[in-house]
Amino acid sequence: MSDRRTFLKAMTAAGVLAAQTRRAAASDRVRLGMIGAGLIGTRHLIDAAGLPDVEIAAIADVSPSRVNAAIARVTTGTPDAVSDFRRLLDRKDIDAIVVSTPDHWHALMTIMACAAGKDVYVEKPLTHVVREGDWMIAAANRHKRIVQVGTQQRSGKHYQAAAELLRNGHIGTICAAHVRSTRNITPGFTDALDEPPLSPDAWDMWLGPAPMVPFDARRALYHFRWFWDYSGGQTTNLLAHDIDIVQWITGAVPTKVAAFGQRRSLEGFGETPDVFETIYTYPGFLATWSSAEVSAGRWRGLEICGTKGSLTIDRRGFDITPDKAIPADSQIPRYSFSSAPEPPADDRTEAMKDTGYEQVRDQFVPHMRAFIDAIKSRQQPISDLASAHKTAIACHLANISMRVGRVVTWDDASQQIVGDADASRLLTKTYRSPWDRELRAIVPDAS
Repeated sequence: MSDRRTFLKAMTAAGVLAAQTRRAAASDRVRLGMIGAGLIGTRHLIDAAGLPDVEIAAIADVSPSRVNAAIARVTTGTPDAVSDFRRLLDRKDIDAIVVSTPDHWHALMTIMACAAGKDVYVEKPLTHVVREGDWMIAAANRHKRIVQVGTQQRSGKHYQAAAELLRNGHIGTICAAHVRSTRNITPGFTDALDEPPLSPDAWDMWLGPAPMVPFDARRALYHFRWFWDYSGGQTTNLLAHDIDIVQWITGAVPTKVAAFGQRRSLEGFGETPDVFETIYTYPGFLATWSSAEVSAGRWRGLEICGTKGSLTIDRRGFDITPDKAIPADSQIPRYSFSSAPEPPADDRTEAMKDTGYEQVRDQFVPHMRAFIDAIKSRQQPISDLASAHKTAIACHLANISMRVGRVVTWDDASQQIVGDADASRLLTKTYRSPWDRELRAIVPDAS
């Protein structure tokens, strides 16, 4: 009997402990509201739902078919379906918001979420115009919110290792960086995606702060990227990732930008360039951005060049190639066209290669994990708001230079374009009513 009482007492204690453990685990979970259930929104939903301390509380999207498909992907619990994202901000049981919408919504949704006491994971590009970054920082600081930006490459172990090598001089002094993204989609996009049309109310919400235009399925969903009212084309869509790595490694921001673009080759619809070339002047080095939708070419990615060698890096890994140092006492010219053999050369640095990575497993999932950890620790995440703002500025300056047709000079201290009123006007925009009032209710001096 004594053994039985001991056994029952132990079982009762174990049950109490288990119940306490379950309650602790529940209280430790971060409850997320997901805004946007498209391509990248689905990716973030899957990654977040796979974390043991995350619960998907609700999903907001103006497309009923998309939000229903997203809910079906959640295997633990049943998130609420919401058409108006503001209902997520009203809920006290939601800790944080993930913004995976078209670009023109990123800033305002982040600002409103911060004011509602929510932490935010917002996709890149951070902003649609430069000034939105200032407004976002003001809102996040005022309301003491954590904001993580979706430049997922920073969470990749090989990106972190490469950054450390370059900061420590492994390829010498950085003198140039080249970003290239090319593909061939000729003759171009001619049709809308095969999805149900949006209702008038849904279309009004989809446009949000953007100018009112009649519903056009070719503008909505994926293809919003080709219209200035909602995006900055491939320059803000793709350059954002790799120029972020360049600026993260160097801590630099551009001082001058010259950009040239065309949209002459693709049939169908859209406004943003399908061929784009940019030259950036940074303190101590130059950078270039080449984008084409009409020819794939043979090379794409990020290359950073130094005085000892060069780094090429993408989401699969990196490769450091040393430059050769020809002996100074050699009698053969360094650039010889004779048939005489070149003298032996020594590598200026150590060759290194690190490959075998996958973008979802090795960058997207760790980046979402980093966001959840930052919520709990209240420490700034690896893709913080301030540095992401500088990344977005670099992208916007290229578009501004292309649109005004001349070199623009950026003064980072004053956050202004120098001596060009036309270019300066493109640093900001006016939101459509009533969203302009939503903005100024939180950031009164937004302009």
